[in-house]
Amino acid sequence: MAVRTEIAYEGDLRCAAVHGPSGDTIRTDAPVDNRGRGERFSPTDLVGAALGSCILTIMGIVARDRGVDIAGARAVVEKEMTSVPRRRIAKLTVEVRLPAWIDRETQAALERSAATCPVAASLSPETKVEVRFAYS
Repeated sequence: MAVRTEIAYEGDLRCAAVHGPSGDTIRTDAPVDNRGRGERFSPTDLVGAALGSCILTIMGIVARDRGVDIAGARAVVEKEMTSVPRRRIAKLTVEVRLPAWIDRETQAALERSAATCPVAASLSPETKVEVRFAYS
């Protein structure tokens, strides 16, 4: 199934993307180090956000199938850019924070599921992705 998103350039290095099925809007701004004001997510920030939310969603599916509620789980994504050989995302580091009460078997299943994230699979092999898990 195709999903349509319509993006409008608003000027001053800003865009608005409208999600066709829901009408929800995300606005972007170029980062300060690339001539923007950095007042909104940059397009590459959205890639990091997509990765973190994809990992949590996939883990949520596995948790729900096991009767485990991981509501409140968090993913913290750090994005590192490079300009060699061209401007791009060099590395995305994701720390997934989950409740400590989750049993070891479920932890292992959740961690395995995180590796199946379609966003991660869609990234360039040049983009290093590191995922860590913390239970507290």
